[in-house]
Amino acid sequence: MIQIINETDFKDAFRDYFGGEYKNNFSYEGLGALYKYLEEYEEMAGGKIELDVIALCCEYSEYKDLDEYLNNYNTDINKKDYDDDDDFNDAVLEEIQDKTTFIKIEGTEGFIIGAY
Repeated sequence: MIQIINETDFKDAFRDYFGGEYKNNFSYEGLGALYKYLEEYEEMAGGKIELDVIALCCEYSEYKDLDEYLNNYNTDINKKDYDDDDDFNDAVLEEIQDKTTFIKIEGTEGFIIGAY
């Protein structure tokens, strides 16, 4: 049995699940981006995804910006090889996209990645 949910239902599931324990895993904007990504994935795969709040919290992580990501992950890219911070940042973002799922959060510097 499948229940079809909209974006608001999706966001509420994180807010309400297990007494709100998972409400801070993603920002409001991040949940919107994740919802849109999962909807597109369903269309591409031709099937429905079960809403499993815990699994999504384990499979995806949100970062407010590249600096926060770099505080949690190492990169193979050496900043000394770049004259410009923007070029370094672009190279790191490309590296992330090569390694895992990358979901940009529109209107922010934030993004969500698949765990790797």
